[in-house]
Amino acid sequence: MSPEDRSNTSTQPAPGGTADLAGKPVSRIGFGAMQLPGPRVWGPPKDREIALAVLRRAIELGVNHIDTARFYGDGVSNELIHAALHPYPDDLVIVSKIGADRDAQAAWIPAQRPDQLRAATEANLRSLQVDRIDVMNLRLHGPSGGEHDTDQHVDLDSQLAEMVALREEGKIGAIGISTVTAEQLIQALPAGIACVQNAYSLLDRSGESVLEICRENDIAWVPYFPLGSAFPDIPKVTDHPAVVEAAHGLGATPAQVGLAWLLAHDPHTLLIPGTSSVQHLEDNLATADVHLDAETMATLDAIG
Repeated sequence: MSPEDRSNTSTQPAPGGTADLAGKPVSRIGFGAMQLPGPRVWGPPKDREIALAVLRRAIELGVNHIDTARFYGDGVSNELIHAALHPYPDDLVIVSKIGADRDAQAAWIPAQRPDQLRAATEANLRSLQVDRIDVMNLRLHGPSGGEHDTDQHVDLDSQLAEMVALREEGKIGAIGISTVTAEQLIQALPAGIACVQNAYSLLDRSGESVLEICRENDIAWVPYFPLGSAFPDIPKVTDHPAVVEAAHGLGATPAQVGLAWLLAHDPHTLLIPGTSSVQHLEDNLATADVHLDAETMATLDAIG
């Protein structure tokens, strides 16, 4: 599909309904672009045309919330979004993040200083070819602990001051925060926080205290690792017997059950499951049709 053939608005109902993000209604099931680059989230995708097709299909199916970062693939994720979707649909909300970078070996490294946050914002603007990023997440790392990395031991107030300055200058529309503790989120609230991205799933409820603060302050909750992950120390939701049994009874996949539980658990939840497959994308969005009854919810709630 060429840019000329695309409409400036989504043509389908928002998957999962809508919820507020930075004052805009977005689909509760969005799309996370982290899996579009190559292996280890580095370099170009194995099949560029498929990656572009995934992004275009997401928009066709009603997604209007895309999460990205310039450090996904050293610019690859943002470049693919631009190539697939520019000129962007009028209702599309693009969320990016800063506070990290990649070294020459593709390792993840912190980039927490205010000057680095500003430079990363400018890089996102250039790669996406926009005048403003709708929401920019500050991805916290905390002290690196390395004796030669003391320049990355940056106090949160200094980081937030730079984020507020970027918002006031119109370079970002709203401020999000990621990998944050409850204490840090409380500290950040006066800056005006639109969303929180933390690890959270049916099996990992360690972020519940942070979610409670989001509830109290009407902040969007955007969990990452919503189904666990490939890391060996993070359990996979899709492997849990109760999830598998529920999926069998509902005629759904275990992944859909895990995602549906997140949607049902709290109305502030916005999902951004990622994939590099059109079929997997469609399966994720079909979670909107999976309805968990009270008995199933009680069983799944008890797991945590």
